[in-house]
Amino acid sequence: MRFENIEEPRVFVETARRGSLSAAARALQITPAAASAALKKLEARLGVRLFERTTRSLRITSEGEVLLGYCERALSLLDEGATALAEASGTLSGRLRVTAPSDLVRRTMLPMLDGFLDAHPGVELMLSVGDAVQDVVRDQVDVALRYGEPRDSRLVALPIAEACRSAVASPAYLAERGTPLHPEDLAGHECLSFVIRQRRQQLWPFWPEGGGDALKVRVGGRRTADDGGIVQRWAIEGRGIAYKSELDTAEALASGALVRLFPAWRGESVPLNAILPSNRFIPARARALVKHLQQSFAALVA
Repeated sequence: MRFENIEEPRVFVETARRGSLSAAARALQITPAAASAALKKLEARLGVRLFERTTRSLRITSEGEVLLGYCERALSLLDEGATALAEASGTLSGRLRVTAPSDLVRRTMLPMLDGFLDAHPGVELMLSVGDAVQDVVRDQVDVALRYGEPRDSRLVALPIAEACRSAVASPAYLAERGTPLHPEDLAGHECLSFVIRQRRQQLWPFWPEGGGDALKVRVGGRRTADDGGIVQRWAIEGRGIAYKSELDTAEALASGALVRLFPAWRGESVPLNAILPSNRFIPARARALVKHLQQSFAALVA
């Protein structure tokens, strides 16, 4: 049997990745009816059912699982070939799917991304902003900016910048509530909690700058959010003390909107990495973006 239409395996792979025909159709920018027709033609040509369908769910069959790996590799090779031809011309082109934390994008990364696009007019950026950790393989993300190392050993982490968290507050908050002089003083203050991987971060570690063991302070407060931008906004508005990466707070600290507390202590190390789905094939546009961000963050830190 030969594939007569490349869209059929593309529809099959997207449906398997996203769990529904409608989601696959949106990703491929076709109608759900066209996606359904392509899948039915593929099943008829193969003589097997690739998915078990009910009114509420779609589940891949064992036959579908066998075919899925082959289709993914075949489509990946086709994409690699097309990219190699484009790169041979010496110019960068194609779509680049990027995801990054909301606060980092809004306060720091947007000018960096704009500069990259200005330098490479042939590149199309699809940016997803949020603090939830996406599945870079399933969602076909080219570059994911994330703090810390990936939990999945199959992924590739390229360092972008080194940073630490620090406790910050607005001058208005400190004028009203007083300035804590030691991390242990946080117990008597309104602290803003951030949710990471569905866990409320209320144990803030600090290390003395001269070296020594960590001091872990349990904090409390009335405000918790899973969006770093909201936590920083609350801090700037004087709602409480935040514990955030200095990459996120650099602008607010420089303008005086926030003040860094405890200069004799440093917070948790949170390296910023570019997470890529594989080191087998990294498109030139993705490599170029990573290099651009490394240089941009180096200049920012300096």
